[in-house]
Amino acid sequence: MSSRDRTALALVVWAVMLSQTLLYPGVDRLVAAMGLGSGNYLDASTWFLAAEFAAFALAAGVWGAASDTVGRRIPFVAAGAVLGALGYGALGLLGPTEPAMWLVLVVRFLQGAATVGAFSLAMSMLADLGEGNGRNMGAAGIAIGLGTALGAPLGGQLYSIGPFVPLWTGAGLLTLVGAATLVVSDHAPTGEHEGVREALGALRRTPSLAVPFAFGFADRMTAGFFALVGTVYFRTAFELSPAETGITLALFFAPFGLLQYPFGRLSDRFGRTAPIVAGSAFYGIVVLGIGAAEGAFPARGDALLAVQFGMVAVGVLGALMAPATMALVVDLAPTGERGVALGGFNIAGSLGFLAGVVGGGLIADDFGYPAAFAFAGGAEILLALVAIPAFLRLQISREKMFS
Repeated sequence: MSSRDRTALALVVWAVMLSQTLLYPGVDRLVAAMGLGSGNYLDASTWFLAAEFAAFALAAGVWGAASDTVGRRIPFVAAGAVLGALGYGALGLLGPTEPAMWLVLVVRFLQGAATVGAFSLAMSMLADLGEGNGRNMGAAGIAIGLGTALGAPLGGQLYSIGPFVPLWTGAGLLTLVGAATLVVSDHAPTGEHEGVREALGALRRTPSLAVPFAFGFADRMTAGFFALVGTVYFRTAFELSPAETGITLALFFAPFGLLQYPFGRLSDRFGRTAPIVAGSAFYGIVVLGIGAAEGAFPARGDALLAVQFGMVAVGVLGALMAPATMALVVDLAPTGERGVALGGFNIAGSLGFLAGVVGGGLIADDFGYPAAFAFAGGAEILLALVAIPAFLRLQISREKMFS
């Protein structure tokens, strides 16, 4: 039963991520088709993406608290998916009318607030299954990675059909997610709370959770950075089409997705220290290298090839870190607070994605792309330097990994 539930819940996470990343390869084209930005499509794209992840950060705890009150998760996963589908559909209907910017951002915020319910609670349900935290978080990680890996190139192809086609495709995917939850067993433990206040309380009771939260923030910040700044950078610096941009993004997301489950299993066997420390040591450096490639190679083709190799390297390093970091959250949390801890981790990750989108977008707009890549890579390196000493002091027993 756990294997079937693990697969079904991973498919829920996969579909949510796929619906999100369909928009990334041509997000500047989407906001232009909506009549937003008055020519500054980087700025409009920044706020379009930021609205969703601001909602993620604010609404994750609300969904958790509602789930606690009822003592079940499945109805809320289904409700979040269906409401998210309605949000994507509303954006698709509004788009051709060239609506006001504030209206688009409100609808986008509501769509994000709904979607995070399906995403966050599905991950919490995976943590409830047992049989190895690395295995369960590896399943979540490969679902996230494969959703984004497929979403980038598929989204690029859908944009070639029309700027609003990715929105309608996302609506259809989330509708299917609502139906898929009907085959999953509800393993919600009693007495567990996932609100923002409870997540902060869990952090006070278990201060060591700050370590994986910090790594989660940093990793999602670079993901947000590539979702916006990377996309527009590839489109402008190398004159790539949305389809070509999607393929370039997939060079990161494909290894990031395909390798997470085996790397998660390895972290169950060998521990969390090696993958997190080794990955963090090089992740930010590679991001800096991607930003420097255009100036380092006089030929545009050589620079693009270097960028593409860098994207593969970032994907491998991200896959090494991500499942071990999520599993570390479950390792450190008391048995009755796993959902709380994962809720806090998702909030930290959403804030990181928001920082990557807004910070990277504003810096790129005001100071250029090299400064924006220096911000993303430098922040990753700085956070790793601060967090690694604290991480090395943690003691995680093998028994705790399989509790």
